[in-house]
Amino acid sequence: MLYCRTYIGRLAGTLRSQFSTSAITTRAKLPQEKIRYAPEVSELKLGAYTPKSQRTGVIARKKGMCGMWDEWGVRVPVTVLQLENVQVVSILKTSHPDLARLQIGCGTRKDKNTTKPLLGHFKAHGIEPKAKLFEFPITPDAALPVGTELTAAHFVPGQLVDVTAPSLGKGFQGVMKRWGFSGGRASHGNSLAHRTLGSTGNINPGRVYPGKKMPGRMGGKSVTVIRLPVMKVDTVLNCVWVKGSVPGYDDQFVKVRDSIKLVKHRLFPEGASVPFPTFIPGQSPALPRELIARVGGQDPLVPSSD
Repeated sequence: MLYCRTYIGRLAGTLRSQFSTSAITTRAKLPQEKIRYAPEVSELKLGAYTPKSQRTGVIARKKGMCGMWDEWGVRVPVTVLQLENVQVVSILKTSHPDLARLQIGCGTRKDKNTTKPLLGHFKAHGIEPKAKLFEFPITPDAALPVGTELTAAHFVPGQLVDVTAPSLGKGFQGVMKRWGFSGGRASHGNSLAHRTLGSTGNINPGRVYPGKKMPGRMGGKSVTVIRLPVMKVDTVLNCVWVKGSVPGYDDQFVKVRDSIKLVKHRLFPEGASVPFPTFIPGQSPALPRELIARVGGQDPLVPSSD
């Protein structure tokens, strides 16, 4: 009996030393915690915009479509986007010193309709609860202090913007509506196969390839429309008129930011005064109520001499 106790004690000591050694080795092999960076912004002041600078985007509500006329009398279809209580909620940390992210909030929400974690997040930054939160990547020189309000004057008439929003959901649809298939023949031997997709594969490899276009849920996904010109800015109603259509239904929250893909395009009109990092009342030049973009060029309604 004494021998068994001694043997068990030695075995336990050996196992304990092995486990401690393996734990230390495993802890040493674990990746070290990454250093997180966040730009420090003490006060809000104007800066100089550079081509490498990236300003923050805003959250707006899609109010619907209408039409306006340019300086040549040509009607342009536009979508009205309105900014409602858009503020900087927090400055997020990133793993690279040359990159930063801002958390932007839009709208208002009652405390009783806000979850406790979000309510604590807003109170920690001294911001009233927001209806919607989004993040936007920026460069460190475009960082804004927490609580800064973003208005429609953040954009310049004539500049290009990218608009992101969920598209309209159309439910479960067939391949002709969802993917534009031609379908089967209308007659002459066709029996109850007028809108089918046809063959989905062959005997080799005897399976359906991943990504095969088939019937399924259509719409309801995040869509980005790029390079939409800003046709008009209303500083009183806090609205931005962009040329063309925008994804989503009326009153939908949309993300609006400066365009990124600018191949053979200019982000801002030539000679435009860019509010950087944003429009600051009292520091930026005073603006009229309406700022309308000029198309330029020749009058398209006058016949050419050719």
